[in-house]
Parts: sequence; C-alpha cells; structure tokens
Amino acid sequence: MDHVIKDLRFGFRNLLRRPGFTAVAVITLALGIGANTAIFSVLSALLFKPLPYPESDRLLAVSFENGQPNGYQFWSFPK
Repeated sequence: MDHVIKDLRFGFRNLLRRPGFTAVAVITLALGIGANTAIFSVLSALLFKPLPYPESDRLLAVSFENGQPNGYQFWSFPK
C-alpha cells in the first residue's frame, strides 16, 4: 500500500509540474467520456428500450420507390 501512495504522489507532482500536459490530458479524457456517454445514450434509446407503442413488435415498414429519388412510404398492419 505504501508503494501506491508514493506512486500517486509522484504522479500528482508531475501533473502539477507540467500544467499544459495536464490540461490536454483532462480535455482529452472529458471529450472521450462525453462522446462515449452520448453515443451510448442514443444507442440505448434506439436499440435496447422497447418502442412506446402497444404491440410494437408487430410494426412493419414496407418501402418501395415511387418514381422520386429516395421517395418511400411506410405502413404497419391494421389491428
């Protein structure tokens, strides 16, 4: 346990000695953690949580090109 405390003190001293490197490291970590959180939030909402519709597993999207570029129409089965 004594070695861990000495390593932490050494690390903090080096970070305080070079504030430019510390700022870059903190900003890089903040951007990485923020991007990871944002991507997981979107994927969680889209892939993991069920849709807020009754019998959402029966929704169906039928698409066809109707003469317009990227023109699609969508339906679901009637109850």
